[in-house]
Amino acid sequence: MSEFLKAHRTVIALAGGLLVLVSAAAAWVAWGRNAFPSGGEMTLYVSRGETFPAVVDSLDAKGIIRSRFEFMLVVRVMGGAEKMQAGKYVMASGISNADIFQRLRTGKGSQLIQVTVPEGFRVRAQARIFARALGIDSARYARLAFDASFTRSLGVDAPSLEGYLLPETYEFSWDADEREIIRREVQSFERFFNDTLRSRCAAYGWTVHQAVTFASIVEGEAVLAEERPVISGVYHNRLAKGMKLEADPTVQYALDDGPRRLTYEDLRMENPYNTYRFAGLPPGPVNNPGKASLLAALYPQGNGYFFFVANGRGGHWFTRTYGEHMHYVYMYRHQRRARERHVHAGGE
Repeated sequence: MSEFLKAHRTVIALAGGLLVLVSAAAAWVAWGRNAFPSGGEMTLYVSRGETFPAVVDSLDAKGIIRSRFEFMLVVRVMGGAEKMQAGKYVMASGISNADIFQRLRTGKGSQLIQVTVPEGFRVRAQARIFARALGIDSARYARLAFDASFTRSLGVDAPSLEGYLLPETYEFSWDADEREIIRREVQSFERFFNDTLRSRCAAYGWTVHQAVTFASIVEGEAVLAEERPVISGVYHNRLAKGMKLEADPTVQYALDDGPRRLTYEDLRMENPYNTYRFAGLPPGPVNNPGKASLLAALYPQGNGYFFFVANGRGGHWFTRTYGEHMHYVYMYRHQRRARERHVHAGGE
């Protein structure tokens, strides 16, 4: 009997020891640290629609997990791989398999991505920025922005959203889609273009669409921030006198192969956006103007200028008469030819 008890105790001890070893191994697999070869942190991007095996491939290729087999054991025990969340994940060296999977499954720890949209970019240029930063479909973004019904659904009284996608710095989650991004941009525009600015539109006899169109021309012409109100003043003066705007950005918008240097043939083009041929404002915005240009459009500098031309230094010469204007036009052309000769001669 005593021999039987001894054997029984031995079996229990061995089973207990085996259980401890199995538990320790399981804990090591789940909670053991993944030390990155380079230390520090590593970033993982999970795109919308990406399969879980593809994500595991990325984890393995980047060296975020020490063993694909061990990580998949944890996934099978914890379950929920189908709930994986798209996002940008920053993993610190030493993170466990369980923590990695928990983040991917819940989206916890996914970081917002900052995207800066410069002033004066058109719809398609903005689409490329968001495609690079967030992995969206740039063609779908553009289709939505030019979709009249989608535009109306956002409360914008215009044929498209060109002009209403307010340039600034945004923060989006990695899984933001094209509709969400556009909606955020339009909401930012609506918040900025408040009742005070709408009252200014009414004072000029403008609709919001006309004001945004005017602001887009100012945006397209201005390089120096301090010149925005001056340029606005010039165009206000020309409109008041019944003069054609003769604004290059409107012609550039009508070109299929622009932007490029304009030719005399371009300026004779039969197109409603050609403000060298047609008086008044063009049919719509030629880019998405920033806040400064929107303000400049409605708060122009009072001046007697009717003309301006580039001065070759980033700014413009402003003049009151056509004769003065042509004097500076000749100066600009002379400077441009001199620069071109210098370049052709091998200068920098």
